[in-house]
Amino acid sequence: MRAMVLAAGLGLRMRPITERLPKPLVEVAGRSMLDRVFDHLDAFGIERRVVNLHHLGGMIRDHLAGRADVDFSDEPVLLETGGGVAKALPLLGGEPFLVANADIVWLDGPTPALTRMAQAWDGAAMDALLLLQPAASAFGYDGRGDFSLDANGAPRRRREGEMAPFIFAGVQILKPELFRDAPQGAFSLNLIYDRALAAGRLRAIVHDGRWFHVGTPAALDEVHGLI
Repeated sequence: MRAMVLAAGLGLRMRPITERLPKPLVEVAGRSMLDRVFDHLDAFGIERRVVNLHHLGGMIRDHLAGRADVDFSDEPVLLETGGGVAKALPLLGGEPFLVANADIVWLDGPTPALTRMAQAWDGAAMDALLLLQPAASAFGYDGRGDFSLDANGAPRRRREGEMAPFIFAGVQILKPELFRDAPQGAFSLNLIYDRALAAGRLRAIVHDGRWFHVGTPAALDEVHGLI
């Protein structure tokens, strides 16, 4: 399995830090968020990964210059999550691939989250598999949630006026076929999830470790004392 790490975002809520440093290179407890994601990929055995670049992308390229297992997908115009993955498809091959946000921090439970996702993956029954986090234990999250789950691990989006118990944790496995006839330019991966959901082929598992949304300088200071 190959992997893509989404590292092109602007990190607006993390300003002024991100005016001089891309958010994936912001350190949490002494290690950058990008390196923490790479640690998970290394432990799982990902041999090839793609990193997309936009805001201060040269700094990320320089940071990873010593690694021979990284390809870069430059985005002169920001393509959002879905457009970024669609542009990188030629580098990701024809098999299902992993996608992870570069600006999240997660700590594994008894079994690593990526291992649990690989064990849960069933290409005959699903086109996309999401890692979800219980909203109640998601550090830095104060929204209404994203999904509920049925007994078979099939997610349902939160309806208007509802609260949902789970949020998307920023890690997923996707089939490249989901991007067939995808829009040109910028679009959200939510479009891809909705395609899989409409076909009854979206599944999810719930993360059993700790998860941190480090979105602001204040949250960054607080997380330093928790990891």
